[in-house]
Amino acid sequence: MLAYVTLGSNNSEKAVEFYDAVLAEMGAKRFFDNGRLYFYGVEPGQPMLAIGGPYDEGTATNGNGVMPALGVPDRETVDRVYAKAIELGAPSEGEPGERMPTFYGGYFRDPDGHKICVCKLG
Repeated sequence: MLAYVTLGSNNSEKAVEFYDAVLAEMGAKRFFDNGRLYFYGVEPGQPMLAIGGPYDEGTATNGNGVMPALGVPDRETVDRVYAKAIELGAPSEGEPGERMPTFYGGYFRDPDGHKICVCKLG
Protein backbone atom coordinates (compact mmCIF):
# COMPACT_ATOMS: atom_id res chain seq x y z
CA MET A 1 0.00 0.00 0.00
CA LEU A 2 2.81 2.47 0.79
CA ALA A 3 4.48 3.94 -2.33
CA TYR A 4 6.80 6.47 -0.68
CA VAL A 5 7.23 8.90 2.21
CA THR A 6 8.77 12.35 1.71
CA LEU A 7 10.78 14.09 4.44
CA GLY A 8 11.44 17.80 3.98
CA SER A 9 14.93 19.22 4.31
CA ASN A 10 16.34 22.71 4.69
CA ASN A 11 19.79 21.47 3.67
CA SER A 12 19.36 18.88 0.94
CA GLU A 13 23.11 18.52 0.44
CA LYS A 14 23.62 17.49 4.07
CA ALA A 15 20.50 15.30 4.06
CA VAL A 16 21.55 13.48 0.87
CA GLU A 17 25.04 12.86 2.27
CA PHE A 18 23.45 11.43 5.44
CA TYR A 19 20.90 9.23 3.65
CA ASP A 20 23.39 8.02 1.00
CA ALA A 21 25.50 6.57 3.84
CA VAL A 22 22.77 5.40 6.23
CA LEU A 23 20.49 3.79 3.65
CA ALA A 24 23.42 2.06 1.93
CA GLU A 25 23.75 0.02 5.15
CA MET A 26 20.38 -1.55 4.36
CA GLY A 27 21.01 -2.07 0.66
CA ALA A 28 19.12 1.01 -0.53
CA LYS A 29 20.37 3.47 -3.11
CA ARG A 30 19.28 6.70 -4.74
CA PHE A 31 16.94 5.94 -7.64
CA PHE A 32 15.80 9.43 -8.62
CA ASP A 33 17.20 12.95 -8.32
CA ASN A 34 15.67 16.01 -9.93
CA GLY A 35 17.70 18.53 -7.93
CA ARG A 36 14.87 19.05 -5.41
CA LEU A 37 13.76 15.53 -4.50
CA TYR A 38 15.94 12.48 -3.93
CA PHE A 39 14.22 9.07 -3.87
CA TYR A 40 15.82 6.06 -2.19
CA GLY A 41 14.81 2.43 -2.41
CA VAL A 42 16.00 -1.14 -2.45
CA GLU A 43 14.58 -1.93 -5.89
CA PRO A 44 12.19 -0.39 -8.42
CA GLY A 45 8.53 -0.92 -7.65
CA GLN A 46 9.11 -1.16 -3.89
CA PRO A 47 8.31 1.53 -1.29
CA MET A 48 10.72 4.46 -1.29
CA LEU A 49 11.88 7.29 0.96
CA ALA A 50 12.16 10.75 -0.60
CA ILE A 51 14.19 13.65 0.79
CA GLY A 52 14.05 17.23 -0.41
CA GLY A 53 12.94 20.81 -0.09
CA PRO A 54 9.21 21.52 0.20
CA TYR A 55 7.37 22.16 -3.06
CA ASP A 56 6.13 25.53 -1.79
CA GLU A 57 9.77 26.52 -1.09
CA GLY A 58 8.85 27.22 2.52
CA THR A 59 10.74 26.03 5.56
CA ALA A 60 10.80 22.28 6.09
CA THR A 61 9.80 21.21 9.59
CA ASN A 62 9.62 17.81 11.25
CA GLY A 63 6.23 16.62 12.42
CA ASN A 64 5.62 15.65 16.01
CA GLY A 65 4.40 12.07 15.83
CA VAL A 66 5.59 11.54 12.25
CA MET A 67 8.06 8.67 12.02
CA PRO A 68 8.87 6.55 8.98
CA ALA A 69 9.84 2.99 9.91
CA LEU A 70 12.33 1.38 7.54
CA GLY A 71 12.11 -2.41 7.47
CA VAL A 72 15.24 -4.53 7.13
CA PRO A 73 15.74 -8.32 6.88
CA ASP A 74 17.51 -8.96 10.20
CA ARG A 75 18.58 -7.57 13.58
CA GLU A 76 22.19 -7.19 12.45
CA THR A 77 21.08 -4.75 9.77
CA VAL A 78 19.09 -2.77 12.34
CA ASP A 79 22.25 -2.53 14.47
CA ARG A 80 24.42 -1.56 11.48
CA VAL A 81 22.05 1.13 10.15
CA TYR A 82 21.56 2.61 13.63
CA ALA A 83 25.35 2.62 14.25
CA LYS A 84 26.00 4.40 10.93
CA ALA A 85 23.41 7.08 11.75
CA ILE A 86 24.95 7.67 15.19
CA GLU A 87 28.46 7.71 13.66
CA LEU A 88 27.26 10.48 11.31
CA GLY A 89 26.07 12.56 14.28
CA ALA A 90 22.41 11.55 14.46
CA PRO A 91 20.88 11.93 17.93
CA SER A 92 19.65 8.65 19.36
CA GLU A 93 15.95 8.27 20.13
CA GLY A 94 16.36 4.70 21.40
CA GLU A 95 19.10 2.12 20.95
CA PRO A 96 18.28 -1.05 19.00
CA GLY A 97 16.40 -3.61 21.03
CA GLU A 98 13.41 -5.88 21.22
CA ARG A 99 10.30 -3.82 21.91
CA MET A 100 7.99 -6.86 21.73
CA PRO A 101 8.56 -10.47 20.65
CA THR A 102 7.99 -9.69 16.97
CA PHE A 103 9.65 -6.25 16.77
CA TYR A 104 13.32 -5.26 17.02
CA GLY A 105 14.08 -1.62 16.31
CA GLY A 106 16.36 1.37 16.79
CA TYR A 107 15.48 5.06 16.56
CA PHE A 108 17.41 8.19 15.59
CA ARG A 109 16.91 11.71 14.22
CA ASP A 110 18.12 12.76 10.78
CA PRO A 111 19.94 16.09 10.10
CA ASP A 112 16.58 17.91 9.84
CA GLY A 113 15.23 16.42 13.09
CA HIS A 114 12.93 13.79 11.55
CA LYS A 115 12.56 10.74 13.79
CA ILE A 116 13.43 7.54 11.92
CA CYS A 117 12.93 3.94 13.00
CA VAL A 118 14.85 1.06 11.47
CA CYS A 119 13.29 -2.27 12.33
CA LYS A 120 13.01 -6.01 11.82
CA LEU A 121 9.43 -7.27 12.00
CA GLY A 122 8.59 -10.86 12.81
